[in-house]
Order: sequence, then C-alpha cells, then structure tokens
Amino acid sequence: MLPILFRCDDYWVIDKPAGMSFHAESEEMGVMQSLSAYYPEQTFYPVHRLDKMTSGLLVVACHAKAAADFGRMFEQHAVEKRYLALSKRKPRKKQGTIAGGMSPSRRGQWKLTKEGENMAVTQFFSSSFQGFRVFIVRPLTGKTHQIRVALKSIGSPIFGDLRYGGEEADRGYLHAYFLQFNWHGEDKVYVCAPNNGAMFSSALGDFVGAQFDESLLKWPSKK
Repeated sequence: MLPILFRCDDYWVIDKPAGMSFHAESEEMGVMQSLSAYYPEQTFYPVHRLDKMTSGLLVVACHAKAAADFGRMFEQHAVEKRYLALSKRKPRKKQGTIAGGMSPSRRGQWKLTKEGENMAVTQFFSSSFQGFRVFIVRPLTGKTHQIRVALKSIGSPIFGDLRYGGEEADRGYLHAYFLQFNWHGEDKVYVCAPNNGAMFSSALGDFVGAQFDESLLKWPSKK
C-alpha cells in the first residue's frame, strides 16, 4: 500500500516508492492503479508525476476542479519543489543554474541543447559528503528527465541512474523531499525524508539539514 502523508477533500500527498512507475507497466501496477485498487471509493486525478526511479512527494487531486487548479499552478510555476540527489562525480560547478532545450536522444534518453524549444531550467547547490556529491535541486520547469539530464550535463550523473551514465546502485538516488504551494489562500508545505536506499542514511539527513537549510539558501530569482 502506498504511504499517504496527507489527505483532504481536494488532494492527497503520497510518498512514492523508488522503482514504482506512475502508470502501469506490463503486470506491475503503477501509482494511479495502486491508488484506485486500495481506495476504490475515491477518484484520483494526476497533476504531476515522478520518474520510476525517483521517490518522494507526489500530489494527486481528488476531483476535476482541484486537478484544474493544480494544472494552472504547475503551468505558472507556482509550486516550489526541492529534490535530493547523490552522485559519485564532482560537478563542473558547485552551484548555479542549468538551462537548455530538452530534445529526445537515443535509447529513450533526453539531452540538453542550446535551442530555445522545450526549455528546462534547473537550479542547484552541492557539497561533498563521504565520497558522494550531494545536490539540492530546484527545478523551475517540469520536463521529462529534467534533473537527471541537468546533472549529467555538468558531469555528475545521479548515482544508480544507469540510463544517464550513473554507477550501479541499489536504486536511483533522486528523491523529491519538499513541496510548497498556496492552496485557496493558505500556504502548504510538505517535507518527506527518503526512507529507502543504503546511501540515504540518517547521517546524510543530518548533513543535508545542516548544510542546506532552506531558510538560508539564496536561490537565484526565477526571472
């Protein structure tokens, strides 16, 4: 059963497990199918998604109006998201913005281009911890594989992300841990630490909390 972190009449917040697809794959149920199976009395509407390897915070709407409201919020970039990622390789820069057009590549991959079509913009901070490079990532757009492609482009593919050149691991080390948005005049904040993966240790959690305090990070302007 999927971990439900919050529920109300308008939406639910889920902790999506790593390795679960958003939609069904062959005989394996995806997130939406699992929700429908365990909660048949409730109708769910997808409003955003996470890659199969990515764990963490995922919102689903409970009725069509809520889904439309979330759709506008995501389109207007009114939802703040933060991701935690690990890499075994040092990036070409410690922090900054990665921007470029997302273009389909071979074997189901995507690549960054200098073209203005399908623009993806990703901001990040990074630091080293016990042989890994730890990234706090703020995506300003919501393109397929955006964070995975962005980190590969600066020389730091995500640990466990074999599709984009990462090393073999027990999982892909990308986790959606923070969501913030205004819902009908009320600020909502959801935080979810990763709970699966040998490298997502309590020591790493302490390090992230001390090194990347959200109130102290000076994120660049969205403009």
